[in-house]
Amino acid sequence: MKNKLVADLLYQIADLLDIKGDIFFKTRAYRIAAQTIEVLNEDIEVISKEDRLKDINGVGEALSLKIKEFLDEGKLQYFEKLKKEIPAGVLDLLNISGLGPKKVSILFNKLNILNVEQLKIACIEGKLRNLDGFGEITERNILRGISLKEKTSGRILLNIAYETCMEYIRYLKKYDNIDKISMAGSLRRMKETIGDIDLIVTSDYPNDVMEYFIKYSKVKTILQKGKTKSSVLLKDNNIQVDLRVVEDKSYGAALQYFTGSKEHNVKIRGISIKEGYKLNEYGLYTKQNGTYTVGKTEKEIYEKLKLRYIEPEIRENRGEIEAAYLKKLPKLVKYDDIKGDFHIHSNWSDGNNNIEELALYSKKLGYKYIGIADHSESLKIANGLNSRKIGKKIEEISRLNSRLSDIEIFCGTECDIKKNGKLDYNKDALKKFDYVGIAIHSSFRSSKNDITNRIISAMQNEYVDYLAHPTCRIIGRREPIDIDLEKIFETAVETNTYLEINSFPDRLDLNDLNIKHGKDIGVKFIIGTDSHNINHLNFMRYGIATARRGWLNKEDILNTYSIEKIKTIFRRDKRYG
Repeated sequence: MKNKLVADLLYQIADLLDIKGDIFFKTRAYRIAAQTIEVLNEDIEVISKEDRLKDINGVGEALSLKIKEFLDEGKLQYFEKLKKEIPAGVLDLLNISGLGPKKVSILFNKLNILNVEQLKIACIEGKLRNLDGFGEITERNILRGISLKEKTSGRILLNIAYETCMEYIRYLKKYDNIDKISMAGSLRRMKETIGDIDLIVTSDYPNDVMEYFIKYSKVKTILQKGKTKSSVLLKDNNIQVDLRVVEDKSYGAALQYFTGSKEHNVKIRGISIKEGYKLNEYGLYTKQNGTYTVGKTEKEIYEKLKLRYIEPEIRENRGEIEAAYLKKLPKLVKYDDIKGDFHIHSNWSDGNNNIEELALYSKKLGYKYIGIADHSESLKIANGLNSRKIGKKIEEISRLNSRLSDIEIFCGTECDIKKNGKLDYNKDALKKFDYVGIAIHSSFRSSKNDITNRIISAMQNEYVDYLAHPTCRIIGRREPIDIDLEKIFETAVETNTYLEINSFPDRLDLNDLNIKHGKDIGVKFIIGTDSHNINHLNFMRYGIATARRGWLNKEDILNTYSIEKIKTIFRRDKRYG
């Protein structure tokens, strides 16, 4: 599938047009099409061959011709022409926190800055501060953004690694000589960014398995081919994939060893020594005479060491081993515990799909309810809803609820928090919604005290149900806002405000450490995908994984509740009269 390749092409065209200063609606059209294609469940090449490109939401006549040309010819003349006008390194500047197309355009045209390294030198030498729209503070922020980018260099987002891995696994499962297979490493622990992909398989024919492994159609380079381990680089995203073949009796031991984390494993090996064993990737052996004891499953290894089985997501040496010994491990939320999603954007604001399409797709996911939380009025760039549109949207949802079975649609909002802490809608408008989510979308660099008070003030509004993407981070691109999370957590408990775990892969906000700390204080959570496209609904998995890493059980999460309980929680008449 070349879906991601096509999406990346469209994103790059949009960026190039932005830097050129083209009209907003033109660049937005490319981004909307890219977002849709990026998460398509169907192969874009098949769609093109069947002449169905214009059926894709956001793809019109002109775009369909460009996509077809790229798929048929392997390149797009329009894109090649744009690239000649703006050097490739200039595009990389857009990945630096604090730099948008307008600022990048100024840097390119005024200072002839062509790459990140030149930008870094220019900031250090103070060359940006006299430019229109910049200044000394901007220079410092850009340097912080470059540092942030350097920290995540060489790592990929969880969803890209997971989907790439699952596709490779599906290929390997077709081979009869493979008995068992599992991902390992940080991907199995579902960390927010991944270095490379680790796979463990069992087979009596390791040489044959290695041959099959390296023949995968997406392999670009074979880095290593051995009897029990091989490594390859993939074409589309340059991800390294390592495969190890082990005996069946060592499968659990290999999984435990290669899943990590290093800190978790060091402590587990220390416990094994105290218990009279030696633990490695081949099994658990008696220290006295080296006799193999167990190793076929992870569970039997942990049990032999007098520990409850520890789920992969929490193997970080953050107290899970002690809890396993005391039989106090949490019963983590399961991937099928979620009954609905309350952070979905429709085409009433900046989403790609209408409400009915979102509802029908959610039914296929097994959801019992969904909430449509479009943006509020002041967010003009996201086509936020005014009071007239709110009423029409409520009417549409009411009609759909009377017609559709087995799914309940709630009308919500992602209401903007203004700089003074007031909400974008007044109380008369807020009353109309079934629920209210709030979020910050501007003034991210305010002082810690100001931005904390801004959020707390908004949370104290009686109509607010949850705070969306609380720290506003974008992984690798924007650092979390500087807030006092302790005070936010305390206010959440006091006001009965749920805090969101945003599932969008470049957010995953709150992160796992903050979730665990919030849980310890008594915070309750909601997991939302922040979907702007029907296929974004599948991002729920990554929010659940982050919740699991934060030690949450299903009772901690609003959207694991039954629809009856949800209605009780959302009832305005009961809460406010």
